[in-house]
Amino acid sequence: MSVVAFLRHGLRLVVPLAVAITIYLYLFPVFQGCAFPIESGGGKDAYELTKKLHWPASKTSLTTEDRAKLAPFRLLALGDPQLEGDTSIPTNYLGTFPHIKTIGRHITFQTSHDSLRERVRQIFHDIVDVVFEDTFYFLESQRKRIDLFGNDFYLAHIYRTLHWWSVPTHVTVLGDLLGSQWIDDAEFNRRSRRFWNRSFKGSERLPDELAMFPQHDYTLSGFLDGSEEEKIWAKRLLNVVGNHDVGYAGDLTEERLERFEREFGKVNYELRFELPVADAEKNATIYDADSNPDSNRIPPELRIVVVNDMNLDTPANSSALQDATYNFINNVIQTSSSVDANGHFTIILTHIPLYKPEGICVDSPFFDFHSKADGGGLKEQNQLSADASKGFLEGMWGMSPRTNAAGGGNGRPGLMLNGHDHEGCDTYHFVNQTNGTDADQRSWEVARWADAQARGIPGSEGIPGRREITVRSMMGDFGGNAGLLSFWFDFETWEWRYEYAECPLGTQHFWWFVHIVDFIVIVLLAAYAVLTVLVEKGVDVDAHFYRGVSQLFNRRGRVIVPATNGKPRQ
Repeated sequence: MSVVAFLRHGLRLVVPLAVAITIYLYLFPVFQGCAFPIESGGGKDAYELTKKLHWPASKTSLTTEDRAKLAPFRLLALGDPQLEGDTSIPTNYLGTFPHIKTIGRHITFQTSHDSLRERVRQIFHDIVDVVFEDTFYFLESQRKRIDLFGNDFYLAHIYRTLHWWSVPTHVTVLGDLLGSQWIDDAEFNRRSRRFWNRSFKGSERLPDELAMFPQHDYTLSGFLDGSEEEKIWAKRLLNVVGNHDVGYAGDLTEERLERFEREFGKVNYELRFELPVADAEKNATIYDADSNPDSNRIPPELRIVVVNDMNLDTPANSSALQDATYNFINNVIQTSSSVDANGHFTIILTHIPLYKPEGICVDSPFFDFHSKADGGGLKEQNQLSADASKGFLEGMWGMSPRTNAAGGGNGRPGLMLNGHDHEGCDTYHFVNQTNGTDADQRSWEVARWADAQARGIPGSEGIPGRREITVRSMMGDFGGNAGLLSFWFDFETWEWRYEYAECPLGTQHFWWFVHIVDFIVIVLLAAYAVLTVLVEKGVDVDAHFYRGVSQLFNRRGRVIVPATNGKPRQ
């Protein structure tokens, strides 16, 4: 078979494969049926509605009913991208072939040894290290550089493709934007540039003037009306600080916090988005001191509270930073709506999850502390402490184990999203007011969300509770996951409703496989085109090819001679 014919037949096999896997990769949410949940209908209805958003005439083809189904608040939630860098490349901290330099110092007598025999022994020892250590670390470093380059674009592919297909109104990254808090400023800046210019290209840092401190007389961040003016929020990343960004409480310093806020935005802030009520009749039911003083309905509003929970537990390295976090939380509580009012919903975005007993999620409770010589601060934790968790449940949401508390202890509606546990988890925190014990003896319990639903706990009378969703990491080792959270408003009950779905791309190996196959196909197509032109111009491509192969095998003692029929003859 001629070389050109061989390439032609080979391309007939690999081109369809390359086209198929490439189309799947770049349209993976389409093939997986990913979509933001909608108020009425299941996943299929949500998917069909999302498809309509991509029709050429979507602005005119969407019916009034379609627009009513579309959730006014759609949050694309991404967890723990953890951009690595220099600290993961061995040659950056070990040097390139360091033992060769050591051998040079031995030979030039720049090192001291007890005898010539010892010097020679050390030289041979370093020669072995050059082969088995330096060479390995050099090759591993090159592989890691390629891996880091590809990982940036793997993460970018998840963000870009899902952002295009699902059409979110808002996006959050739930901490651990970078891979290490120990890096110097130069490396921090390099990773920050990669974050904005590669992995999340096209997104924007949330301006400081929009990241508000809680206050009674606040300015709305925006309206959930789907207008062109509000679409800018789809580009603004609601970044959450993580332990790999600034460290845990025992490592968190003013300098680390300052550089994070400079590049990624404030660590403690709130946003408020109001849903306009167009119906005059429904509008008339809202509380007004003069015209409707007895109503418990307030304008529909989503309150997003972003909290730096790195330093909620103790001991903390900086008491000033810890005080700032607790001051922020106290102001959130003081400026919250009454627990008796209907219409507001509080979404809390953090990094470290709430406390859960062992066995509920993959990460079990774990705390580690620095030695006394190093300050004794909090070094590592898988979850918040039970006391810190209680502050969210009873403080920010206003729930209580006491039935005689305001609002019966049911608190304000809310939901928590976080990261940290790369495997992800979906849980429900609740306290049973009906178990017959004294209120002081009632404690907070946790169940997986699916188990809590099966037991009929959420919404049960006398069992206040809130859901916590730990979003599975978007890193390749965890399937390149993304969360899709939808909110809509029930005007009959005057309450917010929500649903959560996930959309994983798959591991980074598939991303690499597709692009390697595509590269090979492009090379083969180019070779086929060039060889075809050469054959048409009378060049004996087969003779040149087999002559080259023959010369290659001659060096190994084996001769291949082209036969008259174009096939090799040995």
